[in-house]
Amino acid sequence: MNVPRDLKYTKTHEWVRQEEDALIVGITDFAQSQLSDLTYVELPAVGDKVEPEDEVAVLESVKAASDVYAPVGGTVIEVNDPLADNPELINTDPYGDGWLFKMEPNSPGDVDSLMDGDQYEESIPDE
Repeated sequence: MNVPRDLKYTKTHEWVRQEEDALIVGITDFAQSQLSDLTYVELPAVGDKVEPEDEVAVLESVKAASDVYAPVGGTVIEVNDPLADNPELINTDPYGDGWLFKMEPNSPGDVDSLMDGDQYEESIPDE
């Protein structure tokens, strides 16, 4: 299982990369492997204001549908539009081209409350 150590993680399998004043959010390698082949992505709208753990996106696969949750409170400032036509990017490159949205956090320090790579790896259930 790929768990990059430079990211932060949530218990609901989202990852967060800090990039200047913005946060890039996606789902983890573990999450995409559990969903298997993604067929549809519903992303939030730019300008949406979210609170921690709000449902902000929906991913559908051949197996199931799954909600994606906001890692912290803030405002959505960009979405990964290519996912509309290529949801499989999440399967092939979850930490790169498969990112979901960018957000501006209400408080930059909020990301510090998320899990680091070691903590996240320990939280992944054994298969």
